[in-house]
Amino acid sequence: MEQKILLIIIGMSLVTYLPRALPLVVLSKFELPPLFRRWLQFIPVAVLSALLAPAIFMPQGRLAISLDNNTLIASILCFAVAIKSKNIFWTIIIGILAMFALQTLR
Repeated sequence: MEQKILLIIIGMSLVTYLPRALPLVVLSKFELPPLFRRWLQFIPVAVLSALLAPAIFMPQGRLAISLDNNTLIASILCFAVAIKSKNIFWTIIIGILAMFALQTLR
């Protein structure tokens, strides 16, 4: 039984590690075109947007674009702080305080 568990752990480690390592190893041998490198720079923003948009605009599972949506109000405030300060620390602190205040007041 212990050997089976060990094999499962090793197998899952390979399944997790190989898809991350193979592109790095293969692509490191080639010079990527500038257009492709520029395209790759947008992937983190696109992934973060895809994760945040449903949480902000659909907090209860349905579209909620109104002043009753605490998450939307706090997100707008965070966006303004991020643009103005360009400081992730203050953006996070303001977001936490805004959500706390909005949930406490309502």
